[in-house]
Amino acid sequence: MPYNEYKSLNLPDIDREVRSFWENNDIFNKSIAERADGQPFVFYEGPPSANGLPGIHHVMARAIKDLFCRYHTMKGERVERKGGWDTHGLPIELSVEKELGITKEDIGKKISIDDYNHACRKTVLRYKDQWDELTRRIGYWVDLEHPYLSLIHISEPTRPY
Repeated sequence: MPYNEYKSLNLPDIDREVRSFWENNDIFNKSIAERADGQPFVFYEGPPSANGLPGIHHVMARAIKDLFCRYHTMKGERVERKGGWDTHGLPIELSVEKELGITKEDIGKKISIDDYNHACRKTVLRYKDQWDELTRRIGYWVDLEHPYLSLIHISEPTRPY
């Protein structure tokens, strides 16, 4: 495949072109499939928290993480990059309590434990869509469709998250 020649440098256009090529040709998944017999290099992302918005420090950290994964991919290793989310308890609980205007003592009295737990689970991935978009925009290759969660999953069949 020949390299494109650019008469002027328009980074946003080049970014869109490269991203479109990667997405239209499923390059990330091909980078794994083409190395099916390669030695595995396991990468579980040290997960961010999706209950807060991403910042520039997340972009910097992900750029460094991606360097290691791409290096091992170029060596012919199979690098299945598993994305995940830190669903740490206390910050979630404090956020929910503030939003609901309650304290720990109110749980089970002013709000049922079930309703409180549901509110916490809902808050955990509040900004996941923004995280996913940023992840794609910076070209960070990680499996967004099958992430791991650090929370203990207790099913609530009548309530989707």
